[in-house]
Amino acid sequence: MTIAPYLRPLPLKKPINLTISTEVLNEAKHLGINISKVCDAFLTDLVKREKARRWQSENQSFISVYNKMVEKEGLPLDEWRSF
Repeated sequence: MTIAPYLRPLPLKKPINLTISTEVLNEAKHLGINISKVCDAFLTDLVKREKARRWQSENQSFISVYNKMVEKEGLPLDEWRSF
């Protein structure tokens, strides 16, 4: 079930200290870039990719065995596929 965006609770935010290059900070401010928003979006994406990478790594042996089984025996329930 998908919740409409306007009904989703806002994520909790926590103020943190962040050390970045003065030059980059000044340029970002000059360009009107919302640093908090950019950092949050980047970290969200980085966390998502790292979780996927770790899941892949942790499950690699199962994936390999399953792929070999499919290669040898075909997909489970393949005979009932209509496409």
